[in-house]
Amino acid sequence: MEAMAVTTELRPREPKPSDAQVPGTVAPRPRPASLPLACGIALGACSGACAQDTADALLCEEAHARGLVFTHDAGLGGERFLPEHLASGAALFDCDGDGDLDAYLLNGARTHLGQGEGEPNRLFLNEGGHFTDATASCGLGDRGYGMAVAVGDVDNDGDLDVYVANYGADAFYRNLGRGQFASEGDRAGLTNGGWACAASFFDYDLDGWLDLYVGNYLEHDPALCCTDDAGRLEYCGPLTQPPQADALFHNRGDGTFEDVSARSGVAGARGHTLGVLCDDFDGDDLPDVLVACDADPNLLWRNRGDGTFEEVAAARGVALNAFGKAEAGMGVAAADTDGDGRGEILLTHLGSETNTYYRAVGAGGFADRTAESGLGASSLERTGFGLAFVDLDLDGRRDLVVANGRVRRGPVEPGAEGALAAYAEPNLLYLGRGDGGFDLAPARAGAAWREPRVSRALAVGDVDGDGAADLLLANCNGPAQLFLANPPTGAHWLGVRAFDPDLARDALGARVTLVEAGGRRQSATVQAGGGYAAAHDPRLSFGLGAQATYAGVEVRWPGGEVEHFPGGGADRALTLVRGAGRRAP
Repeated sequence: MEAMAVTTELRPREPKPSDAQVPGTVAPRPRPASLPLACGIALGACSGACAQDTADALLCEEAHARGLVFTHDAGLGGERFLPEHLASGAALFDCDGDGDLDAYLLNGARTHLGQGEGEPNRLFLNEGGHFTDATASCGLGDRGYGMAVAVGDVDNDGDLDVYVANYGADAFYRNLGRGQFASEGDRAGLTNGGWACAASFFDYDLDGWLDLYVGNYLEHDPALCCTDDAGRLEYCGPLTQPPQADALFHNRGDGTFEDVSARSGVAGARGHTLGVLCDDFDGDDLPDVLVACDADPNLLWRNRGDGTFEEVAAARGVALNAFGKAEAGMGVAAADTDGDGRGEILLTHLGSETNTYYRAVGAGGFADRTAESGLGASSLERTGFGLAFVDLDLDGRRDLVVANGRVRRGPVEPGAEGALAAYAEPNLLYLGRGDGGFDLAPARAGAAWREPRVSRALAVGDVDGDGAADLLLANCNGPAQLFLANPPTGAHWLGVRAFDPDLARDALGARVTLVEAGGRRQSATVQAGGGYAAAHDPRLSFGLGAQATYAGVEVRWPGGEVEHFPGGGADRALTLVRGAGRRAP
């Protein structure tokens, strides 16, 4: 069978009846229209703070200019309430099925202050490049103390559902279509009993229905008070209170979930969980779970394929750093940074610890290679949370962005403001070398990215449809920021969506390999989770630099089936449909 791909142009269109009649394809959702980008080509046309940057700045902050006006309320009361400094989450996802990315931002609460519920979470609809607050009409205005968010189509109806991890009762919202949601946590059986700080949808048993992993933090005692060396109230560290077990919920396929935490084994080992990443870490075509633990050894749950998991972090080299020490794990991400087809792993950590970078070695193993990566010394004085490997300059090499913010008081950085000024830090940007190493490039980030804030979740997706990944940044007790990527003029790209028509959704867990015209290969996993407290658009973006064509795309679908799709011209978004490609022998 001739390999086919559905190509989605960067202009709005209605699905044509003939689209669905092509064997092995489905009518794709439209991508956003070509927008009047503030920073799409030349910085001279930019607005706001971005206009003050040099012409080679890669990130342009456009939240207010595009109507995305949101300020997180942490519910500060002065008593250093522990959930304050870990919040909050953010998501970029297509909530209403119109093909563009909407923004969801979690809020805090004031119940612990005796002041009522506080402000709700906010949903902003992307309407042709401008965002409109649709919270009042959408049903997603949860008023819990928001920590993290996960997004996935749990009923395979083509609409994305939302799980909100809270300090207190979590919430699950089923998408009824066209951006309308109904709260169904109890009905669905998603009743997590812990303090959740991370969550991710994935299909661990490959039955076609998305399951849910929830990372729980600790048994919080609100009456516990901690002080710093000067005797001032300070946020308590994780080891002052015992960790909680994580939870795993199996999707029954009938709209309900079953708690299989004990039966699967994931409740058998505990750490202070803050970050969760679901991926196949050993190449056996089964999704595993890597857990970033705060001050405990990290956990790596290897999927046995029979509904149970085995904890193998120490054996695989990711439990501790190179010095045999557990670190304060916050966020976790993975990417193929050296072109060998295997993912490297980065975990963000507390100031006085480096962010730790694990290179893939051997069969399913990893080794701490932070020292030679270029990521060590620059992160030593920073406390990292959100992170993402993205190709900002579209040169075909994965770059790295890290969102920072202290959990203990420190010297006030120039430009830091507000009640949490002593906790604010500038964020970091690194340019990838393509060989697994990175170079710190603060000048290329843009002024707004370097402003000191208490940054937490970092959600990724191509908001403006120009082929480069954009960033939604949630700041604790501060304004949300939207950073649009500003790649160099003339840089080419390819967008890829891996779609399973039998499930009517993105094929989470698929491994996509782009083969460049010269034979070089780039690989990435289709994911909607990872990082810290964030949900991402699962559509992938590959940079091609000066290459205006590519040789082909290979997709390894969940379960291990491989299909090849032909090459063609760059600068477009493809929907690759399972079953429409040429199957590998």
